[in-house]
Amino acid sequence: MTTVEDWRYSTDRLKIRQKVYSLLLNKYGSQVDENGQPIYSMQSISECSHDWVSQGNVNASGIIKYFEAYYTNG
Repeated sequence: MTTVEDWRYSTDRLKIRQKVYSLLLNKYGSQVDENGQPIYSMQSISECSHDWVSQGNVNASGIIKYFEAYYTNG
């Protein structure tokens, strides 16, 4: 079996992904509209976390502004 090494899934990158996912989930995951529906989807939080790491970011600094710029309507 051949193992493919992808830097986006290294131990360090997975830790960063977990950190940014947790930050986004804590800030946006429980926000609901007047009907009780989630304002932000888990998919957008997951995709943002993936994109952040895939773009080479090495820490969580700036993730909130990034999410607000690219994954919200505001």
